[in-house]
Amino acid sequence: MKRLYMIGGPMGVGKTAVSRELQKRLERCVFLDGDWCWDARPFQVTEETKSMVTENICFLLNRFLRCSAYDNVVFCWVMHRQEILDGLLSRLDLSGCRVRAVSLTCPEEALRRRLEGDVRAGIRSQDAIGRGLSYLPLYKAMTTHELDTSALTPAQAAERIIGEEWTR
Repeated sequence: MKRLYMIGGPMGVGKTAVSRELQKRLERCVFLDGDWCWDARPFQVTEETKSMVTENICFLLNRFLRCSAYDNVVFCWVMHRQEILDGLLSRLDLSGCRVRAVSLTCPEEALRRRLEGDVRAGIRSQDAIGRGLSYLPLYKAMTTHELDTSALTPAQAAERIIGEEWTR
């Protein structure tokens, strides 16, 4: 049976790092970062671009899920509202697949420090701090497994995700 790991969380919480660790630890694993499907300059959020990105993500995930070369599929993206996660899952062929949806979180001050460090390093723009902090409380309303990454390395977070029971 295939396993699909849906890793959400605000920017700066460690989604990509944890997903990379999952990819290292899981056999026959493929990884997709949703941001790769929306890496454009200028970055524009319109109904057209949102639709295109969602279609691209679902196309790729469905192809990975159908491919016999992979048993584990890891996907990460902000996914800060339940309807985003549900909308993606509703467009995937999940027959013969178990889904593990996880929201990575951390305390507000820890996220602020991480995002400010990213801004200083030139990785993110200043407005990412406000956006990331505004998304953080939204994960409490989701039906995902919440994992606080503030005291965990990406490797430790990945091990916890792998070790937890599958409920979906």
